[in-house]
Amino acid sequence: MISIIASDMDGTLLNDKMQISDGNLTAIKAAQTANIEFVIATGRSRHEVLPLLTGLEQIPAMITMNGAQVFNQAGESVFDVAIDKDTVRTLIDYLHAHGIYFELATNQGNYSDSKVHHIQNVADLLVNLNPDTSYKIAVALSASRLELMNINYVTDGYTKLLTDPDIKIYKLIAFSNATTPDLTPVKELCDQQSQLIVTSSSSNNIEINHVDAQKGIALAAYADSQNVPIEATMSIGDNLNDFSMIKVAGIGVAMANAVPTIKGVANYQTNTNVLDGVARAIHHAQDINQ
Repeated sequence: MISIIASDMDGTLLNDKMQISDGNLTAIKAAQTANIEFVIATGRSRHEVLPLLTGLEQIPAMITMNGAQVFNQAGESVFDVAIDKDTVRTLIDYLHAHGIYFELATNQGNYSDSKVHHIQNVADLLVNLNPDTSYKIAVALSASRLELMNINYVTDGYTKLLTDPDIKIYKLIAFSNATTPDLTPVKELCDQQSQLIVTSSSSNNIEINHVDAQKGIALAAYADSQNVPIEATMSIGDNLNDFSMIKVAGIGVAMANAVPTIKGVANYQTNTNVLDGVARAIHHAQDINQ
């Protein structure tokens, strides 16, 4: 019996136009009607997620920033775990010294120091997740949806974020580029910090969180708060930041476009994100419940 379905967004719930398809929307609503709770589990912040849920009548609970912050259906933060700011400062100093572009996700939104780089990296993400999309179209799409991203821009090298006691930093995401194609040294630096975990949502980035900020940990905690055994959960994903929840859920579902590691740990495979793979997974859960 499946009581909770947790779905990733990019490369999973969202299609190549960064939208939830009509087929997926219909399936989600059917699941909700059948008393199956649908939960968003994403690397994005809640600020980024909300504009993409316009077709849903019920705003779902959300596991955001890879599990760094969890919101219930009422939109209340019920769990969060931030990265120590001294650690963030060390990472920022290293990234600046090596010319690596990065963004920060906080309790007050996402921050970047370059609009151009932000657009380019959203375009890269779209192309990596949807290879049939041309880079030119991806740039146009990312630029047109810039206002929906809720990105704040800084000019002080992130000094205010690091010194403001009211700002919590939940995630740092670093991007590879032509001059720095290999992010392995950054990962190795993070591996020296026991409080950090490194995952990825695309081949051109690494996502750095507190070690307790993992989708699998958050899914287990949320299910427990709803008195749902973890065996009664399904998780759906495509990339490395989905690994922990694919592994921990009662049924772990890999998208057809998932990386091999995710397909290897999943026990069910669905369609791609452009062929309503989430809808097919939901239908599979409903079949199990019959």
